[in-house]
Amino acid sequence: MQPDTRKLLVTGSSILLAGALAALLMLTVFGGVTRQGPRTSGGWLSLIVVLGCLPTSVFTLLLGLAKLAGDLFGQRRDTASR
Repeated sequence: MQPDTRKLLVTGSSILLAGALAALLMLTVFGGVTRQGPRTSGGWLSLIVVLGCLPTSVFTLLLGLAKLAGDLFGQRRDTASR
């Protein structure tokens, strides 16, 4: 695994963890969510963090996994051609 691939996977995982933590806090500590949205200002702020973190982390992780697959496939192809 190349260092930049590892960096993508670690960054994506960290952003995903931050988004999941913000979602958990929004649902528990910051008053929960009703049909009309979160009950408190902290809940709304957490919702904004969740909506920013989760899509970003998914795309970062997908990019990292695609790069990892390319790295592994490229190594196999390089060793087979020798």
